[in-house]
Amino acid sequence: MAEKIIITIDGFSSCGKSTLAKQLAKKLNYTYIDSGAMYRAITLYFLRNSVDWANKNEIHDALKNINLQFLTNAHSGNTEIYLNGENIEYIIRDLVVAEKVSEIAALPEVRKFAVAAQQQIGKDKGIVMDGRDIGTTVFPDAEVKIFMVADEAVRVERRFAEMFDKNPNITLDEIKSNIALRDYIDSNRKVSPLRKAADATELDNTHLSEKEQLDFALKLVKKVCEPDVSFSK
Repeated sequence: MAEKIIITIDGFSSCGKSTLAKQLAKKLNYTYIDSGAMYRAITLYFLRNSVDWANKNEIHDALKNINLQFLTNAHSGNTEIYLNGENIEYIIRDLVVAEKVSEIAALPEVRKFAVAAQQQIGKDKGIVMDGRDIGTTVFPDAEVKIFMVADEAVRVERRFAEMFDKNPNITLDEIKSNIALRDYIDSNRKVSPLRKAADATELDNTHLSEKEQLDFALKLVKKVCEPDVSFSK
């Protein structure tokens, strides 16, 4: 049996990181961990409880009351995030959360809390984790690192398609502004800014199908794991 590894997928918002990570995890029989969902869950808790994130004491107290879990949905087979026992997988995708998540994720206390939780989850390897700083900060020694990029216009269209079913009143301008703001905050925060790891492979999926990007990622994995790696059908 092949030795399990850690695969990290970093990149800007709406580049398709989670889509690729889920497909790759399924193909390898690995566990998919959405690190962004952890920051969204923390953001949701802060918003629900009116936490003043300019106040370090309030941040500290809030984090002590947050318990995050990833549990497998028996019907879909996907991992979903739970906040203090509540399944919030779909609640955290709301634009209200998206508008604040980069700001809250930039807080040093929040990043320290989340990184520690992510490293604990990955201690036994066999995971695919996507996010902004997974290959640079969380798992700098990961065996396979991918950094995803895509044209901004394509990213806006993808995000709009995702959000429209949930909120038909959403506009392209709102999506474009949200993505631009998140890109700026993610790239310029003082703690663990979004960067391509020196040993990461860039994947531009602007014009790639889901199958093409999965094949690209599998080739990277095979380079590390051959000849023992086995893929599920």
